[in-house]
Amino acid sequence: MLSIRKVGVAFAAGSLALAMAACSSQGGAQNQGGGSSGSGGSAVTGGKNYTIAMITHEQAGDTFWDKIRAGAQDAAKEHGIDLKYSNNENGPENATLVQNAIDSKVDGIALTLSNAAQVIPVSQKAVAAGIPVVAFNQGLDQYKEAGAKMYFGSDEALAGQTVGERLTKEHGGGKTLCIIQAQGSVALETRCQGVKQTYPNTENLQVNGADLPSVQQTIQSKLAQDPAITNIVTLGAPIALAAQQAEQSSNSKATIATFDLNQDAAKAIQAGTIAFSVDQQPYVQGYMAVTALWLNLSNGNDLGGGKAVLTGPSIVDKTNIDQILPYTANNKR
Repeated sequence: MLSIRKVGVAFAAGSLALAMAACSSQGGAQNQGGGSSGSGGSAVTGGKNYTIAMITHEQAGDTFWDKIRAGAQDAAKEHGIDLKYSNNENGPENATLVQNAIDSKVDGIALTLSNAAQVIPVSQKAVAAGIPVVAFNQGLDQYKEAGAKMYFGSDEALAGQTVGERLTKEHGGGKTLCIIQAQGSVALETRCQGVKQTYPNTENLQVNGADLPSVQQTIQSKLAQDPAITNIVTLGAPIALAAQQAEQSSNSKATIATFDLNQDAAKAIQAGTIAFSVDQQPYVQGYMAVTALWLNLSNGNDLGGGKAVLTGPSIVDKTNIDQILPYTANNKR
């Protein structure tokens, strides 16, 4: 169980923008459609056990969301919340899940706005019905339109700019390849745009993140075609590992940097085969989304002072990897 002190640390980290995708690929636990994924606890809740719906655009097999859910479940256990988690990557179905939460008269809703056009109107309906809403992970520019009281997530443009600045400083003078693993994802496109703003010689490469062998082959072919590539930026940790394999197979010496983190990527950073990661701290996003709703329901609190609470970008590199690596084993980082 997380202590109250740790809640404060997590929030402070978000407020100071110390951490950061949308989304990697392959392998996470799934819960399509909606079921309970965390409840109970002995925290005092003013005599009421709240029910909170968490609705995301999680893609099947995406381990990134395991960290979101771990944070949300820990918060639910700590505060005696019945957490109902559901997910669908498609806009209309995603919106239907929000409507289902309204119909079931939950006490609060935490949602992502990857499918903003479809989800925002239903989110507004929730607010009109008196259900407080918070947004997280995606929707930095849309959460107020959705009626959400708060937002927890990274500034994707800032994160991309941070990557480009660091590559320019440490590995400049060449060409950067920015790999997008989900076609049409605004967050991923924004990341690469940010990289290009601070490292102008950047080219995007589209891959199918749901097929990692194909990702490796596509990157390998691109490296073989264009020896001018000196940096590879991936937008999810599993994609970074595929890029590593592609680099080795093509005898490229390109520097690899990534967004987001998992245990294998963390070990690669420790070994020096991945230069650094820009982490958006998904565990914090899930934890704070649920905790903020509980604080609002039980005590009328609002966090962020009318602005988004940033959980990223946070740089993970050789200077801090020894501290962070142990937490990757249990979906905390």
